[in-house]
Amino acid sequence: MEGTHPLMHQGRDLPLRQQSTGLQGATTVQNRTRRRSVSSGSETLGGAMGPLLHWLHDVAAVTLLKARRTLLQAAILFCVLVLLLWVSIFLYGSFYYSYMPTVSFSTPVHFFYTADCDTSESRLCSFPTANISFMKNDRDQVMANGQPYQISLELEMPESPVNEELGMFMVKMSCYTKGGTTVSSVGRSTMLHYRSKLLQIMSTLVFAPLLVTGMAEQKQLIEVELFSDYKTNAYQPTIGAVIEIHSKQVQIYSSQLRIHAYFTGIRYVLYNFPLTSAVIGVATNFAFLSVIVLFSYLQFIWGGLWPPDQVRVRVMMGDDTRIQQRREEVRKRMERENSQKELNSSKVTGSVSESSDFQETGTGTELSKNASVIPDSLGPDVPDSKEEESHESDGPGVEENSPPQLGETVLRQRPGPWMSL
Repeated sequence: MEGTHPLMHQGRDLPLRQQSTGLQGATTVQNRTRRRSVSSGSETLGGAMGPLLHWLHDVAAVTLLKARRTLLQAAILFCVLVLLLWVSIFLYGSFYYSYMPTVSFSTPVHFFYTADCDTSESRLCSFPTANISFMKNDRDQVMANGQPYQISLELEMPESPVNEELGMFMVKMSCYTKGGTTVSSVGRSTMLHYRSKLLQIMSTLVFAPLLVTGMAEQKQLIEVELFSDYKTNAYQPTIGAVIEIHSKQVQIYSSQLRIHAYFTGIRYVLYNFPLTSAVIGVATNFAFLSVIVLFSYLQFIWGGLWPPDQVRVRVMMGDDTRIQQRREEVRKRMERENSQKELNSSKVTGSVSESSDFQETGTGTELSKNASVIPDSLGPDVPDSKEEESHESDGPGVEENSPPQLGETVLRQRPGPWMSL
């Protein structure tokens, strides 16, 4: 055994090497197959996911574009609506400021009198007089033209023995224009309210603390209504008034002239219901401006209120109607002309038959005469063909679509009388 030849060992190891080589080759083939299957699977998955990713990318891009466009349109619409709202509020405010006159006007009245007489007596030298201006800032009129106003004078008078003994006295008011012309004058009488001695004592005792501290005074507020429905004239506007008290013994603490407007109609609603009027006015302006903006947008986009397609369809329908009417007129004319042509053709046929009989028995000279007569008989047909051409020229597009008339075809294909010879 020990002396065995090395070739025998090589012969024995050869099958083992072959088996190991075959196993390695099989393992390598299996690994390659697995790699190919994995690579083919990845390629298949990649091929399937590629279009899906492209589709998702396109959908995302389109959605983002639509969202961006929608957001932009919404922002533009919001800005337009806000602008319209502000313009509506501004228009209503301007209308209210220009249409509504001054509701009330109050000014202090400062009386003056002369003092160039004997002052030993408790009398004034003249009646107390005051000049009142009805102009604000020396430019604008207080009272609007045609608006009724109530004008009253408030007199704050002490309960002094002089005023109690004075009794009734007159208050006169005269309104004047820019040129100094008096346009209206009125006089009213007034006096202090009567209070008995007992009532005066009781009120003095009750209000003694207030009277002592100066928080209350023994006085009365007399209101004299001078005008209940005064209207200024547009041609002679009132710019001021003179107030005069016809008493030289009257005692007055202070006085106020009050002018209050009495509204009717729309002004009454605007003054007594300001919130409701504001909402209705702003909403009306907003709706009107929205309609104007909408029509402007349609004019800018379509070129008009109706889309051009609809307008084109209407125009085409009108053109089809006119074309149909022209076709009917041309058809009636062709029928009349064909009837006349048939009558003329019957006459021509009769003359041709007579000429042929005559040609069989006649001479050559008569044939030439008949040949010259036949074109003369066909002479009326020539203007008819010219009239047809004129009709065709008058109605372009009508004869191209209409089929040729039967009488016209027969007339053009009929052989002449000289062909029968």
